[in-house]
This record gives sequence, structure tokens and C-alpha cells, in this order.
Amino acid sequence: MDNAEPWLLEIRLFTVKPGSREEFDRISREGTIPLMRELGITVVAHGPSLNNDNGYFLLRAFPSEQERVERAQSLYATDEWLTKYDGPVSSMIDDYETAVLPVNSAALSHLAEPVTR
Repeated sequence: MDNAEPWLLEIRLFTVKPGSREEFDRISREGTIPLMRELGITVVAHGPSLNNDNGYFLLRAFPSEQERVERAQSLYATDEWLTKYDGPVSSMIDDYETAVLPVNSAALSHLAEPVTR
């Protein structure tokens, strides 16, 4: 990550349908997150929310708004997304919200550090 320019941190908060979070997490870990990374999307962190049984979060970082839009569009247009993930993932999501904010690379690195509990 370039230290000179601020990055954009995208925070996605999903509400998944009751009883589907474990499968949503498995598909994320084994499929959609690796696909995002293959396409050059920086996935900072993701996982089940600690304060909501139906909550799931995804933190992604992009060097610009244009990159954020273009990389997301490229992800959702891949054959792999369309054939393997679009239907199952969409059917598990009740709702989601996205927030985007500027952050420096040091903050992103700190967020990406593993947390031990």
C-alpha cells in the first residue's frame, strides 16, 4: 500500500437471513474472498459480527473511488461469481449497507493485523 496517498476503506455490513451466517462465512472464506483477492481487491478483514447473530462485515481498501467501482464491477461480472456465488450469496442476504471513508495505509495495516482473544 502506498503511504503517500490516503486509501478508501469500504465497510460493508450485511444482515444475513437467520440460520445462514455459518454458510455465508464458509462461502466467503473459501470462495468470494479469494476471488476478490485474485482480482486485486484488498480485503482488509471480514467475518461474523460479534454483536448481531445475523451480522457479517467486510472491509475492503481501494486507492480511489474509480478503482473501487471498477474492481467491484469486474468481480460481479466474472463467470465464477455469476455461476458459483451470485445466486447462493444473494439468497442469504436480507440487507446490507456500505460506507466509504478515507484512511491512511498505517490505519489499514493496523486493521489487517490478526486479533488474538
